[in-house]
Amino acid sequence: MSSSPTIPVRTLLPWSAAVPILLIVAYLVTMDSAGVLAQTGDFLHELMHDGRHLLGVPCH
Repeated sequence: MSSSPTIPVRTLLPWSAAVPILLIVAYLVTMDSAGVLAQTGDFLHELMHDGRHLLGVPCH
């Protein structure tokens, strides 16, 4: 039997931090009306709105 290769912690650590952050950002961008982020102003709302269009998320 051969053992499976191990992944070094140094390689795994950045990904284990980046993936949850990216998922949270994707959630906030795709929320209807930009959710909490829209409360900070029209500019941020429009930025999130355009981001949803770029991701192909229907928002109208």
